[in-house]
Amino acid sequence: MPEPRVLVVVPTLAAGPRLVECLVSLLNQTERAIEVTVVDNSGQRLARQADAERFGAAVLENPRNLGFGAAINAAFRLSRAPFLATLNDDAVAQPDWIRALLRAIEARPDAGMCASQVRLMDEDRLDSAGMLIARDGSTKQRGHGEAPARYDRPENALFPSGSAALYRRAMLEEIGLFDENFFLYCEDSDLGLRARWAGWECIYVPEAVVEHRYSETAGAASPLKAYYVERNRLFLITKNFPALWLAVAPLFALARYFWHAFSILEGRGSAARFRRQRRSTLELVFIVLRAHCAWLFHLPSLWRKRRSIMARARLSPGAFGRLLKAHAISTREVAAL
Repeated sequence: MPEPRVLVVVPTLAAGPRLVECLVSLLNQTERAIEVTVVDNSGQRLARQADAERFGAAVLENPRNLGFGAAINAAFRLSRAPFLATLNDDAVAQPDWIRALLRAIEARPDAGMCASQVRLMDEDRLDSAGMLIARDGSTKQRGHGEAPARYDRPENALFPSGSAALYRRAMLEEIGLFDENFFLYCEDSDLGLRARWAGWECIYVPEAVVEHRYSETAGAASPLKAYYVERNRLFLITKNFPALWLAVAPLFALARYFWHAFSILEGRGSAARFRRQRRSTLELVFIVLRAHCAWLFHLPSLWRKRRSIMARARLSPGAFGRLLKAHAISTREVAAL
């Protein structure tokens, strides 16, 4: 067996039939120099009950759900592979997924990350072709819902979606691993922005195809997702936005709240989906307030992390702002998705 070049980490909570599909797709990879670790966050040994080891995966068990980032970090620390791939347990990778990512990143020493072409399962539409960011720190999948043919060329991206990404070990050892305080959502955005501050590039690799069941675990518009996305947006901008962008971010957040209200009237967007689940607007307001309270509680530690990121930055604030503008999405577009 060749020395592993890539560690593939699959965090799981439900460890059901979807996990088995995922592991079968990894077993069928054309790149053989990989090791696969399933990190079981269920606290109930569900991955072993699903017989994950039968598909060539090592199983790492946590006593409870420690979150996406903590799961990835734990597995990464036990490996010496020069590359880390992350894959959601509700995703299925095409056979050349790892090989295409390796080919792209090894041709670019300046690249620390690769974004896959992530398609919606059983649909001819994209989930993501890399990520975009709004002026309030909201992040969205580039190309979400569009035809894959529109994103068929390799190009630079801002950072990858952690649902199917490749990271260089040298980059992670320099900037640090996933921030475990995020717990759920936006930890990939935080890692990506920290990498960009440090001067690392990201490549979008359209040949690296993965099919993904979008938001199957937490729900596309659940209270759980709404809380963590809003709280972690605040974490993200506090740590990573240039000072001028950080100062005006609240104004853009207010604009997004307005467009969310407008989208409810139009019956589209995440806020409208939330309401269709018989959730009230008052509950949405409470979630936003709760997220801001949590942000205030964590503010001292977030500010210390910000200072550390800025101390190591290779980009100037102006250059970083131009980078964000090149991969921007408007708050109105965010609300409509």
